[in-house]
This record gives sequence, C-alpha cells and structure tokens, in this order.
Amino acid sequence: MSKEKDYEYTSYNSGNTDLAKALRKSMTKQEKHLWYDFLQKYPVKFYKQRPLDNYIVDFYCSKAKLVIELDGSQHYSEEGILSDSKRTAVLNRLGIEVLRFSNSDINENFEGVCLAIDKRISEKLNIPMQVF
Repeated sequence: MSKEKDYEYTSYNSGNTDLAKALRKSMTKQEKHLWYDFLQKYPVKFYKQRPLDNYIVDFYCSKAKLVIELDGSQHYSEEGILSDSKRTAVLNRLGIEVLRFSNSDINENFEGVCLAIDKRISEKLNIPMQVF
C-alpha cells in the first residue's frame, strides 16, 4: 500500500533533504513542544523542517500554504531581521504565508500560539476552528 502524499510540490527543494533530515533530529525545545503537543496531531497535515526553495522552514502546511517559523534570539538582530525579511518575501512570492512566533511565545503563551495558528488555518481553508 503506497502512502499518498497530500502536499503540493511547491518549490520543494530535494537538494536540501539531507540538511532537513538533520534539522529534524536536532529540533529546539520549542520546536519539539509545538510539533509533539500540537502540529503533529492537528487535523490538517503539517510537515516539519520542510525544504522550500533555498530554505528549510520550521513547519509547513501545504494545504493552507502556510509556514510557521519559531524565532530564537538571533532572529532579532539587524542581520537576522533582514535575512528573515528576504526569506519571507521569497516564500510570499510562491504564494506561501509565513507566521512567526518567538521562542518566548512558545514558552509563555503556548495556548495563544496554537489558537493563532488554528485561527489562520480556519480562515485560509474556510473551515471551523479545530482546537480548544
């Protein structure tokens, strides 16, 4: 029985597959929390550490064309802000929306982060909210 893939091949970059696999094995504490305690069981499929274009995004929902990025302190430097801005612009040109949350959002307001993700998915897919 073959497993049917429900994602579109929107700029999937197979050249980054090995790096993506390595990143899946070394996820941050916050990435693990969001993945294992919310996204993995979410009714709409998410992928972790997904190669898109020349980037590897933290989490990707192909059905909603939505990327979830968790940002550590390095993302708030001048260089990090510029890099993230360029990355978001590339993904937006591909029709992919990017939601960003800080690691402290995950640590201090996990339920709020989950609600925000669920709300955006329900808006994009025109479906009722799924959680809580």
